[in-house]
Amino acid sequence: MSIQASSGGIPVVILKDGSTQTKGRDAQKNNISAAKLIAEIIHTSLGPRGMDKMLVDSLGDVTITNDGATILKEIDVQHPAAKMLVEISKATDNEVGDGTTSAVILAGALLENAEALVLQDVHPTIIVDGYRKAAQKAKELLEKMADKVSPTDKDVLERIARTSMQTKLVRRDSANLADMIVKAVVAVAEKAEEGYRVDIDDIKVEKKAGGSIKDSSITKGIILDKEVVHSGMPKKIEKAKIAIINNALEIDKTEFDAKINIQNPQQMKSFLDEEGRMIKNMVDKVVASGANVLFCQKGIDDMAQHYLAKAGVLTVRRVKESDMTKLAKATGARMITNLDDLFEKDLGSAELVEERKIESDRWVFVEGCKHPKAVTLLVRAGSQRVVDEVERSVHDALMVVKDVMENPMIVAGGGAPETYAATKLREWAKSLEGREQLAVEKFADSLEVIPITLAENAGMDPIDTLASLRSKQLKGNKWTGIDVMKGQVASMHATDIFEPLSVKNQIISSATEAACMILRIDDVISVTKTSGGPPGGGMGGMGGMEGMGGMGGMGGMGMPPMGME
Repeated sequence: MSIQASSGGIPVVILKDGSTQTKGRDAQKNNISAAKLIAEIIHTSLGPRGMDKMLVDSLGDVTITNDGATILKEIDVQHPAAKMLVEISKATDNEVGDGTTSAVILAGALLENAEALVLQDVHPTIIVDGYRKAAQKAKELLEKMADKVSPTDKDVLERIARTSMQTKLVRRDSANLADMIVKAVVAVAEKAEEGYRVDIDDIKVEKKAGGSIKDSSITKGIILDKEVVHSGMPKKIEKAKIAIINNALEIDKTEFDAKINIQNPQQMKSFLDEEGRMIKNMVDKVVASGANVLFCQKGIDDMAQHYLAKAGVLTVRRVKESDMTKLAKATGARMITNLDDLFEKDLGSAELVEERKIESDRWVFVEGCKHPKAVTLLVRAGSQRVVDEVERSVHDALMVVKDVMENPMIVAGGGAPETYAATKLREWAKSLEGREQLAVEKFADSLEVIPITLAENAGMDPIDTLASLRSKQLKGNKWTGIDVMKGQVASMHATDIFEPLSVKNQIISSATEAACMILRIDDVISVTKTSGGPPGGGMGGMGGMEGMGGMGGMGGMGMPPMGME
């Protein structure tokens, strides 16, 4: 119980039993240590020479990955300050898709460097102000150094996708995958007033273990993980005319209670015949529209399946709503709710609709759509773990290509922009007065943790590498970075390592915000519920009667809980 004495020396109970309070320096130290630990876990997985983590959850499921956001999501972090770092990695993943590891490492470094200033009695608010100014300036510097590119230049987009995959398990096959990824993003990009807009949801990624990563393919259309509903239907239709219906081909049960009185078997037969006729009528409407392929979001009656099979219509039922939307976008069909509204103009088209066997499953492929605004990537790899990791890498690569199409500015990778920004920030810091200058210098030191970590993970000497990197950049080549695979400092232009400017901006923004938020906390109060009785008083208030802790639960024995206040 936390007892605070008032100025008159009278003890005042503020927090209830079981609550703890950490104040001042201790609270800051604790929070900063937690954040540093998270950054430490993750920093070995940065860059092409980064290692992977194996994560085992409570059910024994294994995930093997080096994607920062995935690692932090899978390890269930408890410490409240560490949770903030998990949040920035999530936000970075959702916003730009790549750079999740970098964001967390940068936030960890900012906090570590701030700790040194706090110990020298620099007030946290001053550090926060300095950091915010430095982040703003760093973004301006990167903006100046970035190269503008054409948003549809496939060559540039492929380099960006390849760079994103260099750090992942799929690096050997990155050229092949990058080509598919760029095709997919360019296909679904829509021209807006200012440049392009890309909705990543229009690209469906299906994964299946078996084969190798080289067997991955792109389909100008949609792959459905469903099979054709009836064995009597054709399994392959060329020049498909596609109807997309989102209600059931079944007789609905009445919404109110209805009784049908039937006196003789004859009436029973006519009742069943009428049901059959209604279903046949539905199927006839589909066939009359000229459709030879039908995708239905809901169920299809056995009888309806029989009639559709007879008419030679390839049918798939219970298709997910998200897939229905993608099908409509890919084939140009209109989604129909009422069958009376189904006409030829509502049908979509595809060169080929076919059921194929993939490993042990049968899937339906809709291929060769004219100008598909939705496409599918089918990812293959030797085992389930690998295929999951390939899917994560493909997601990151799709996101960075989208970033460049929407904001066509790129910078080099390999720690070059961070080193450049750090050097310029140090010069700019000299123009500031007061203690903010110290904070800006610490911000510059923190930025350099990215090249230092890259060098460490590649087994290079971090101090020598950074010194060589700085001196080469000062000689005027701002694109000098660390070529991790060769283990040397070299021009990144030569090695084609490029990253979107928007990713770098996001890393700086989210890391700075998280660090500033944690720095401003000087008091951690955690309230734990007391056991026995309802929280907030009840039996818990009866200090001397611990033995009767169970009495709060006597309500279940037909007695009202005892209010013994």
